[in-house]
Amino acid sequence: MQQSKNIAIIGSGLVGSLLAIYLRKRGHNVTVFDRRQDVRKIEFSGRSINLAMSNRGWSALRKVEIEEEIRKIALPLDKRALHVNEKPLYFQKYGKEGEAIYSISRGVLNRKMIDLAEEAGAVFKFEEKVWDVELEEAKIYTGDTEKGEWQEYQYDIVFGADGAFSRVRHKMQRQSRFNYSQFFIDVGYKELTIPANEDGSHKLDSASFHIWPRGEFMLIAMPNLNGSFTCTLFLPFEGETSFEKIKTEEEAEKFFSTHFPDITADISNLTKDFFKNPTSAMVTMKCYPWTYSDKVALVGDSAHAVVPFYGQGMNAGFEDISVLDDLIEAHGDDWELIFKTYQKSRKPNADAIAELSYRNFIEMSSKTANPKFILRKKIENNFAEKHPEKWIPLYSRVTFSDKPYSEALAIGDEQRDIMDKVMNIDGIEEKWESAEIENMILEALNDFEKQQPKM
Repeated sequence: MQQSKNIAIIGSGLVGSLLAIYLRKRGHNVTVFDRRQDVRKIEFSGRSINLAMSNRGWSALRKVEIEEEIRKIALPLDKRALHVNEKPLYFQKYGKEGEAIYSISRGVLNRKMIDLAEEAGAVFKFEEKVWDVELEEAKIYTGDTEKGEWQEYQYDIVFGADGAFSRVRHKMQRQSRFNYSQFFIDVGYKELTIPANEDGSHKLDSASFHIWPRGEFMLIAMPNLNGSFTCTLFLPFEGETSFEKIKTEEEAEKFFSTHFPDITADISNLTKDFFKNPTSAMVTMKCYPWTYSDKVALVGDSAHAVVPFYGQGMNAGFEDISVLDDLIEAHGDDWELIFKTYQKSRKPNADAIAELSYRNFIEMSSKTANPKFILRKKIENNFAEKHPEKWIPLYSRVTFSDKPYSEALAIGDEQRDIMDKVMNIDGIEEKWESAEIENMILEALNDFEKQQPKM
């Protein structure tokens, strides 16, 4: 058992709340600060993308025995449903039988996580804005305004879980040799809703992640327990087809009816949400180091914000907490060693999922409806079924595994090179199930294994 510490967590989001539960289980006194109102007392903001809980997230919840409680508010999705104009609805299985991602409303989950953290004994201080952190002494300063009077708090350890624009990280950036970068993509997003049928049932298949891929933009929809779907429109900020071009309800209705004709019954609702809800930006943020001595550490988006196209932002943040807990178990009261090992372990994996998340936007918006891409997936899945020990598809490595993201990226790149060669074979459409193709992939994998350094 560790010596009990007085710990502050800045940020009451999903990762901060889970960290509070873990630390309380270890016997620490935990206070969580958040500049926002208590999310349990306010209406949702219209900025959410439904979350996709997968293996890494469930594993982290299981370790503190709250997995089953969270499963009650989640819906399993075992496939993509592709809506392509003038073509029948097409389904792509995510993985093997029984493998699924789980759709959860961010707001509903956040409320539940705060409840569970409070039940574990964490204290929450809402509407208390942290303006400064004294790294050397783990002191934080709060107040109503940046220029006004501040309240000083002394802690043993401070965790920054306050998101992509973290105040804690902002203070750490003032150190010498602190590396930081942020990259905004040219695509924004807007939350929309498809309501439930009058009887409360879902209008679309409720076991699918729905995608309307349209090249430079796309619409996605994920089901909720109440029969509705939370939709997200990803669209360029500027350009021929963009947010800047849609100024009136007539323009919005024309946009939806032209590009998403299979959901015309909901166009009036989509149009209403289009003008009611804000347009939000998406950023990839990288930094290093993530810790300061044995006093301060960054977790989740504060350390590694990613774009949402692999559904791994929350899962990666939850995995941060699980890894941190493993290191606490291994190193006891040596917090400096815990922190140093944590950042060295997690940084390569955070960079890998950032890269994979960015790539997946291209795949989801431009490739999922392409016949060549569909065939490519068929060949991969066919080979993986025959040789599961030799080929785990990249998506499965990321989503249905707890292997490092960095490993998934490296192996995924090799698999991509192999599949590029396969898809360039003359007549691949006719012989994709043949022994010739199977043997070619086996030979390529054997060549790859021979090139790997011997340990």
